[in-house]
Amino acid sequence: MTTAFTGRCLCGAVSYSVEAEPGVVGDCYCTDCRRTSGTSHCTHAVIPESALTVTGEPTFYERAADSGNVVRRGFCGRCGSAIYSTNLGMPGMAFIRVSSMDDPDRAVPQMTVYASRAPSWAQVNRSYPVFETMPQGGPESVLPET
Repeated sequence: MTTAFTGRCLCGAVSYSVEAEPGVVGDCYCTDCRRTSGTSHCTHAVIPESALTVTGEPTFYERAADSGNVVRRGFCGRCGSAIYSTNLGMPGMAFIRVSSMDDPDRAVPQMTVYASRAPSWAQVNRSYPVFETMPQGGPESVLPET
C-alpha cells in the first residue's frame, strides 16, 4: 500500500502514516473535544485502525463518553499534542485529529456533531449536516454512500 497521508505532534516525538484516505470527517463540539483541543471543537478524520502506523510512544487517556463507550485519546507525552483516538463502540476505527495532519486540507469536514454544546461564539458550519448530539449509529450512519 502507499501512504495516503502523514502527521505528527508539535515536537516530532510521535508521528504517523496512514494507508487509507480519510473516511468520514467531522467537527465535534462535545465537552471532551473542546477541553482536549483548547478551543471550540475538534475535527476528526475516521480511518481503519489497521491503516495507521505510529512511530514514537503516544500517551493515552481513557474516559467514558456520553454513550458509555470508552474513548482512548492518544497524545504526545512530551509536547501534549493530540494525535488520535479510538472508541470501544466503534472497534477497528481510529479518529485522527486533523490538526495533527501534515496536510490538513486532505480532510474536509462533512458534518458536525454535538452542535448543542458549541459555545455561543462558535461559528458552526451549517453548509453540511449538523446534529445536536451524536447521531444514532454514529457519524458514518448518516452520510450518503459514495
